[in-house]
Amino acid sequence: MREQTVDVAVIGAGTAGLNARRAAEKAGAHAVAIDPGPLGTTCARVGCMPSKLLIAAAEAAHAVREARHFGVHAGEPRVVPGEVMGRVRRERDRFVGFQLKDAKALSERGLLIDGRARFVAPNELAVGDDLRVTARRAVVVAVGSAVRLPPILARLESSRVIDSDKVFELEAIPERLLVVGAGPIGVELGQALARLGSRVTLLCADGKVAAIRDPAVLAAAKSALAREMTLHTRSNLEAAEERGDEVWVRFRGEDGEVSEGTWPLVLAATGRAPRLSGLELERAGVELDDKGRPREFDKTTLQCGEAPVFIAGDAAGLRPLLHEAIDDGQIAGRNAATFPEVLPGERRAPLSIVFTDPQVAFVGRRFDSLDLSTCSIGQVDFGDQGRARVMAKNHGLLRVYGADATGALLGAELVAPAGEHLAHLLAWAIQSELTVDQVLRLPFYHPVVEEGLRSALIDLRSKMSAKTGGATSRKSSGP
Repeated sequence: MREQTVDVAVIGAGTAGLNARRAAEKAGAHAVAIDPGPLGTTCARVGCMPSKLLIAAAEAAHAVREARHFGVHAGEPRVVPGEVMGRVRRERDRFVGFQLKDAKALSERGLLIDGRARFVAPNELAVGDDLRVTARRAVVVAVGSAVRLPPILARLESSRVIDSDKVFELEAIPERLLVVGAGPIGVELGQALARLGSRVTLLCADGKVAAIRDPAVLAAAKSALAREMTLHTRSNLEAAEERGDEVWVRFRGEDGEVSEGTWPLVLAATGRAPRLSGLELERAGVELDDKGRPREFDKTTLQCGEAPVFIAGDAAGLRPLLHEAIDDGQIAGRNAATFPEVLPGERRAPLSIVFTDPQVAFVGRRFDSLDLSTCSIGQVDFGDQGRARVMAKNHGLLRVYGADATGALLGAELVAPAGEHLAHLLAWAIQSELTVDQVLRLPFYHPVVEEGLRSALIDLRSKMSAKTGGATSRKSSGP
């Protein structure tokens, strides 16, 4: 049995893990990452990048169809699935290649160990069958997440049921597609495949679409998406079986009405779960809940209870987004290097974007966290917003939230054209602690989509003033 002693061991070499190893090293620790492969981050291999490549192809096809609105008649685009998916995979592999190059460099320096790790003691890991790694200070768990299929679909073990990791290996665009799950992944992939020629049915049970919590924004998003897909957003999957070259599915709506149908392909987009099984975290002194997750960990330091174990990235399940995984890794790696001395990490304003058309985004405080007796909501409908109409993308709704007593901008939920850019402006304003008045004193060019944000903020200021009789307190700092 080979033995190796380091200061910090990081289980996982994805976005969070690599940033944790780097942060620990920067803090003066000898740190190694351990991963059995395949290497390359979730984002590059099966997440952000290949999905955006598919969406880009879908947007190109959609732009051809929509050109008639401008008097430009190009006809129905000819989508060549092999060429579409070929580009998706080529560019994906290019992004993954950058990750693999970095991983190879780490491996050559002895800082990346190939193998599957599990705890045998609080500071000791077994890697495979022939290596023990002792971490003098602490261990960072950054094992990422794995797709999860509903049991009804998992039991089929059918090649006609795929998950979001496998969708990028398609050689053809199915004529008809059932997407089970209407979270960010489901709606992004569903709309993209619909624009590439598939007749898509989208199914979920909880009534939510794209993780939207604001009911008005949710209604606007459903209205926009229903133009391209058949939505069943309050329907429970009851049964499924393979019948010849199709999959038969039965589901029940909240009104009790039963529907059924057959599809040549079913895409399960029901989310991802932390990949914690097999780690034997309890041997590290980490108490687990009934789902096999740490029963308690400090969300500011990422420490699991009192154990010398920190958890980061998708494994932590806090904000499963790449920029948050980077921050998680840096916080966990630094604290692992200085353990038992740990410090809370600095976090950014919450920001999440869903790349549908129109785009969905959430910034800062969410609707269901507001006390509407002390907060107001301003909004703008993009149906008549100038630049949106110019581009023939006049669909969507932006709702901004503010504190009546202080005039602070608290958060927003939106479904809007150029939503990714609106969301960034809002996130920067919120993190900078600007009031609504201060944001409105910033420049807004004409004609731009951002003028819609100004309209929503003016509406918000008016409503706050009406509730406070114009006596709303304003911060004196800033512009």
